[in-house]
Amino acid sequence: MMRTFAALLATFLLCPGQAVADGGFVDRPEVRDFIDDMQARHGFGRTELNRLFRKLTPQPRALLAIAPPKDPVAKSWQAYRARFIESARVEGGLRFWDRHLTMLEAARQRYGVPEEVIVAIIGVETIYGRNKGRFPTLATLATLAFDYPPRADLFLRELEALLLLARETGSDPLAFQGSFAGALGIPQFLPSSVRNWGVDFDGDGQVDLNGSAADAIGSVANFLASHGWESDGPIAHPAQVEGTRHEELLDGAVLPRLAFSDMRGYGVSAHGAPDAPCVLVDLVTPNAATEYWLGFRNFYVITRYNRSSFYAMAVFALSQELLARRKARLASR
Repeated sequence: MMRTFAALLATFLLCPGQAVADGGFVDRPEVRDFIDDMQARHGFGRTELNRLFRKLTPQPRALLAIAPPKDPVAKSWQAYRARFIESARVEGGLRFWDRHLTMLEAARQRYGVPEEVIVAIIGVETIYGRNKGRFPTLATLATLAFDYPPRADLFLRELEALLLLARETGSDPLAFQGSFAGALGIPQFLPSSVRNWGVDFDGDGQVDLNGSAADAIGSVANFLASHGWESDGPIAHPAQVEGTRHEELLDGAVLPRLAFSDMRGYGVSAHGAPDAPCVLVDLVTPNAATEYWLGFRNFYVITRYNRSSFYAMAVFALSQELLARRKARLASR
């Protein structure tokens, strides 16, 4: 019987970095428990899994990359925004939009997600497939599952999902490559997301998020729609605050709770904003004025892709820049 996640976490907290230190995984008791569980619940052969885990090289670079910044106070919205609203992603996004216009229109019609949002997510994630990551995914997920206690439960599930994905697609589990967090392909889906929301949008009989832009487009749209995307709904709207009562709204929540009209009593104003459920989002930059926005249901849906208000706002900002630039180019023709 596999240990509970709580028991595994306790083991990891006592022995962080053990795989990195001893150069392997397969002899560790928590890895043996995982293998036993995969055999019991999914019918994997213990011999085959032992063989795979013996071949894995721990990935200390993944542990370094995923660790939170040492100085969280230094987190800067202006610096974060500048990483994504820049020429490579804007000009590249316009070319991507032109190249895949038909598929983007089809995704909007099927899932209700506008083209600019799909393009922006792919641009933020991989610059339209240019930076998909070169970490060996199986070894990376094993390292994070067994040597990163803060999120071990998540990465244990993703390690399980990768092995299931490899079996379902007839792929070699050792052949997958992706990000330092185990994300895969053009849209950077975790293995569980590939299994749950990946779609064969080009109709060739397989879901290929690594090589098919069409499948990436359809899968991003399907992911957002499946998480509650509201067709033609608002995403975000700039806001202003007066006094200090608005601070009561800044509790880290991103799920819309109050209609905009209810926020006025907290000193929040936003000219032209729809009176729909929203949250107040504060985008902080050290030594600069904080930007305030209203985040609506679709803003929340984008955070299901990445649990960060900075991320969701970067996607929104890039989508609006792409849309404005595309409209301007079409008007000038």
